[in-house]
Amino acid sequence: MSGRRVILWRHGQTAWNVERRFQGTTDIELTEAGRGQARRAARLLASLRPHAILASDLSRAVHTAAELARITDLDVTYDDALRETYAGVWQGLTHEEIIASYGDQYAAWKRGEPVRRGGGELETEVADRAAPVVLRHAEKLPEGGTLVVVSHGGTIRTTIGRLLGLEPRYWESLGGLSNCCWSVLGEGARGWRLLEHNAGTLPEPVLGDDD
Repeated sequence: MSGRRVILWRHGQTAWNVERRFQGTTDIELTEAGRGQARRAARLLASLRPHAILASDLSRAVHTAAELARITDLDVTYDDALRETYAGVWQGLTHEEIIASYGDQYAAWKRGEPVRRGGGELETEVADRAAPVVLRHAEKLPEGGTLVVVSHGGTIRTTIGRLLGLEPRYWESLGGLSNCCWSVLGEGARGWRLLEHNAGTLPEPVLGDDD
């Protein structure tokens, strides 16, 4: 591969993001504000002339990707390997409820220890399923081509960590993505490099499973 780019784009806002409820694999729709975020971000990303769009099959990612597909005339390829981290009993709980009931588990996760949040997936397992799909589609790009991947905050962070070759305990240092913001990986002589992180128009708070 040579000079290719992968843009990892987080979906727009959902009601559970605003309520600070852990979504995980729960299929929550975009709010009207989220749809507006997707339309605005799609116009910016379209200017980068992407060659392909790959998306999670959860509706919040599907509807975000649709905005970019509409103005680029590209088809979207969906893959359930790009879904958010499954978090078992944490899903549907607010940030405060998780800390109240699973405080030790939450603290261990934030320290970078391998934790099955709510009895769900390890972050390394999320990377195991998501990163190979991203790489497989990136390999199909022409030289200098751009792939847009529409996914979820936690899945994007773990995928970036894996593609950069970082040890899992350091993935948290990448920080979260705000709704409808994106990160850009570029192909370098030694592999993938992080060119931009949590990019968008103006800074917005990170609301979601990865904050």
